[in-house]
Order: sequence, then C-alpha cells, then structure tokens
Amino acid sequence: MCYLLCCLNYSENVSEESYYSCVHLLFIAKCVDIALSSCTDVAYTQMVYPNFLDQKSREVIEYSSEYLLISVLHNLLQGECNPDLRLLGCSVLAPQCEKDKAIKPCRHVCENLKKNCLPAFDAIDMAWPYFLDCDRFFAGEEEGCFDPLAKLRGEEADAEEDLSSDLPATFIQFKHHSYSQMVSTLKKTASKCSHIATTYSIGRSFEGKDLFVIEFSTKPGHHELLKPEFKYVGNMHGNEVVGKELLIYLAQYLCSEYLLGNPRIQTLINNTRIHLLPSLNPDGYELAAEEGAGYNGWVIGRQTAQNLDLNRNFPDLTSEAYRRAGIRGARLDHIPIPQSYWWGKVAPETKAVMKWLRSIPFVLSASLHGGELVVTYPYDYSRHPMEEKMFSPTPDEKVFKMLAKAYVDAHPVMSDRSELRCGGNFVKRGGIINGAEWYSFTGGMADFNYLHTNCFEVTVEVGCEKFPLEEELFTIWHENKGALLNYMEMVHRGIKGIVSDKFGNPIKNARISVRGIQHDVTTAADGDYWRLRPPGTFIISAQAPGYSRVMKRVTIPARMAQAGRVDFVLRPMDAWPNKLLRRSMDDVHDPHDPLELFDPHAQQGQPQARGGSAPGREKPWWWSYFSSLDLHKPLWLLKQR
Repeated sequence: MCYLLCCLNYSENVSEESYYSCVHLLFIAKCVDIALSSCTDVAYTQMVYPNFLDQKSREVIEYSSEYLLISVLHNLLQGECNPDLRLLGCSVLAPQCEKDKAIKPCRHVCENLKKNCLPAFDAIDMAWPYFLDCDRFFAGEEEGCFDPLAKLRGEEADAEEDLSSDLPATFIQFKHHSYSQMVSTLKKTASKCSHIATTYSIGRSFEGKDLFVIEFSTKPGHHELLKPEFKYVGNMHGNEVVGKELLIYLAQYLCSEYLLGNPRIQTLINNTRIHLLPSLNPDGYELAAEEGAGYNGWVIGRQTAQNLDLNRNFPDLTSEAYRRAGIRGARLDHIPIPQSYWWGKVAPETKAVMKWLRSIPFVLSASLHGGELVVTYPYDYSRHPMEEKMFSPTPDEKVFKMLAKAYVDAHPVMSDRSELRCGGNFVKRGGIINGAEWYSFTGGMADFNYLHTNCFEVTVEVGCEKFPLEEELFTIWHENKGALLNYMEMVHRGIKGIVSDKFGNPIKNARISVRGIQHDVTTAADGDYWRLRPPGTFIISAQAPGYSRVMKRVTIPARMAQAGRVDFVLRPMDAWPNKLLRRSMDDVHDPHDPLELFDPHAQQGQPQARGGSAPGREKPWWWSYFSSLDLHKPLWLLKQR
C-alpha cells in the first residue's frame, strides 16, 4: 500500500529510482510484439510495457506527443537524420525486451546522433527532445546496451551469414545478398586483403543506409601520383540487381586472385585504384527483393524511397553543352551545376555521388544496369529534345566507342552475332549504341560524369532479366567476369603525365586539350592527369591561368596497352590573353553551391525554416503539427528565450 501511495505521489515524495521500483511491483513486465506502426522496422521484434517514459500501453504511446514527434520528424527536418532519429526514439518508446527485461540503447549512439542532428533542430528553432536525453535514458556499453542504428549499417545478426562464417571471405557464394549480407561480405573481403583493400561509405540513402564502397589499391584510402582512379556503380535502379551481385563477386574475385598470385589481377591492382559501389539504391532493392527473384519487374523497386529515379535526378548539363557547342572557343567540360537545379527534389544518393566525384579524380567508370544486353554511351539526351531517338555524340565519340567495345568484345553473349537472345536488335550495331539514339532522357549520371568532371562513364545493361533466379547467377558471373576486367584495364589507354611550373611545383586544375576535340580534362591536386584517347597522332596542349600554353605532338601506337607519359612544364606570363579560359575555369564550382555544404554521411544540413519564427509570433511554424494534442502539447520542444 505504501508503494501504491508513493506511485500516486511520485512528483512530490519519491525519487525516480524508487518510482520505477514501485511501477514494476504494480505492473509485471512481459515481452510483447511491437505493434507501433512507426517502430515496426526496428532491429528487434519485442518490446516491454511500461516503457522508459512509464507509458503503460500501446494506446497511451500512440496518443503521446513523443510518439507523434518521431512520426513527423522526417517532414519537420526535411528528411535530415531520417530514419536515425525515429529509430532512436523507438528505442526509448518501444524498448527492446529480452527475458521480460527492457534493454537500454547505447549512450554513445545517442551522443553521436545528437552532435550530427542538432543543427537541423536549431534550423527550425526546435529544442532537442527531452526523451532523447543521452544521459537519462541511455546506457554505457559496459551495462549491456544495444545499438538501435546497427540495422542501418548492415550489422544486425544474420543467421544465414553465421552458418557460412567458417567459409573463407574470398569464397564466392553465387546468391542474392541482402543489404546486411552485402555489407558483411565487403567488410570480410577487405579484412582478408587488408593490405590492398578497404571499405568506406560515400554517404547515406534516404532511409539511412550507408552507400558502401570497397576499394582496391596498393595504398588503400589514398590517391597515388599518376595512378588512375576507376569506379563501377551497381544497383542504381533498385530492381536491377545483377550489377550489384556482380560487383560483390568481383570484389571477392580480386581479393582471392591477388592472394593467389594471378599476374593479371596483381598488375591491375598494383597500377590502378579501383572503387566498387555495389548498391547505389539499397532502399529500392529492399522493395524489389520483397517480390523475390525471378520476378522480372520493370517498376517495383526501380526508384528510391523518395520515389525518385536516380538516373533522371542529376543536373541537366547536356542542354547547356548543346548551347555552348556553337560558341567558338567554348569548352564542353566542367560545366557548373545551375542554381535552378537545387530548386527541385535532389536525392541524398545523388548528392552523395556528386560529392564523391568531386573528392576523387576519377578517369573511367561504368554504371551496371539490367534488362538488356548492350553498352550505351553519352550523350543520353538528344540534341533536339523533341527527337526521342537521335544520334547525339560527344566530342569524344571515338573514345566512347572504343570503351564500349572493350566490354562487349570480352562478353561472349553480347559479342555473339546470334539474334536469338534479348537485345537482338543491337547485334548489327556490335552490341553498343549512343544513348540518345536508343532513347533520350535528361538528368543521367553518365552525361553528368562527362560534363562536370574528368570521368568518362558508359552504361552497361548486363542481362536480360532484372532480378534473375539464384541458379542463373553463376552463369551470369562467368559471362561478365572477363568483360569487367577488360573494361577496367581501359583506364590505362591514352596518355598521362604531370603539369608543373619551372621549379617542379605541381599545377592544379591545369587544362589538357586535344586539338580538334572540344572537351578538356584538368589536373588533380598533385598536378597529375589522364587523357583517354584511341590510337593516333594528336596535338596535346597544357595551359593554366597565369602560365603560357605548351603544345606537344603525341603519337599513340595501335597496340599500346599502357598510357604514354607526357609531362608539361609551364612558364609564368605577365599578360592573360584568354579571358574565356579564365572564365570557364573559374565557374566550375559556384561559391554558393549547396553541394559544398552537404554532408553525405551525417546528413546534418541546414534546412530552411518554412515560415520561420516571424516577429511577434508566439509559436514557431511547426507547432501546428501538434494542434490535435490539446492539453498534451510538447512545450519541451520550445526553446527557452
């Protein structure tokens, strides 16, 4: 009876610790299935009542201001820190239950998330929620806490993965990998070959999953002078899964063959920095995977969780290239992103790729898709927008055809002259086609690579089915293995070199031009460059602001498999005659470019407060979200003035 009175008079007479002791005498804790709609995707299946806020039933939780807040945080913060904050809130409102006992979430997870997400709360003038107090409701690792965000990083327990844990990391299992299995496989492979491999994330998907990359190099994590950077990107469309699996298999193959002393693989890794991003759209993949393998879906899972097609979400720089094409002396390269682009909906996955492209001087790339057997190359957007199928070449048409054929020629089915297969209409074209001539679309990743950076990218349609049965994967791998390797080796075609001043200091952003080609590449931070070219004789020049131009005649032999070394030493000049050059080099990155402020990992952007807190307003704009709560409105979200 005494404890009952204590419970009823908690706020006046007893401590918080005594109160919780009292509560557990009155309510026998028992694990129950989670029935809260906003918390059904947590990494565990059972919770306990009362929760850490002493809410004793599902109805009480669902009508609380705390639950409403985690349900609308995505809208309030414009997608920032989603779904991290929701899952963190669920770990308090619907605590994990084991043996009829609530398990507290880890304090370090809360502290890291608060550090990353607090700026988003500040941007809308909202206080940090009291129930996410890292000291009050969270515990240290020594107390047996759990990480509520482990699922986002693919670290949740996976029974199937555990069964095969005795297999070597380089053993290839020809199966479909879930997100967690993919991450686990990449990490194990990198650990097995730690001297030549590492993993990293370029950012987060809309639903918070890391976009994992595995890298192979003799110096993982670092750009090396004159060593070209290569990348493969898979699963851009979530329902096109073959590319994703191929890159997982390729990672394991590169590791095992390097360890076994395969001279081709050792030469490739010793001379190239290779980046493999198996899944750019893990959110869409999960939706497609619900349909199951063998379902040749053309829509379900194709887009992101925001319902965006990533291969239509990049800036349309192709239209600007067509406009510039008629201007004498104008360059069709390193075109800046127009400010109007940011007025639309830009996926975090798209931003992450663009940030990635700016951070590494990529030379060559391919995006792996599915549903056909063909290699397409830029431009993907027609020179005349009303023409849906119009040949629209870049200034580097010969280079792109050489690159596309390198993949096709090493692929036994793509190079087969038989028309008894999907993609038979490409046989007479040699298995390759200009993208806009196949079908025109704007906002593609390949065009963006070419027009905004130094990187040349093609699109490879690697199979007739988008989501084939597992028994087909072994055959698909063997059909594509040689082509994947052959295409990577093309990064060493053409010329490479260093641009420096007379004292040997490297010159960054110097332009490397080929006479007759209206497209330049620029030097990296160390002054090194790579210019893909087919065999032939060319006039190559190097120029930079404040330096005189240097020209050289270069011949690339027909059977030369390694890039020829062509260095340039530039001398300073007093006058600057080429104003167009100066303008075109200065406008590559707008100083107000939102991409420069975007953090792809922490998602700690500064969303604009829609409506803000206008002078004289008593409550901020977001207060209307809680209008239905009457007496239970969250005053604790209002900042103290």
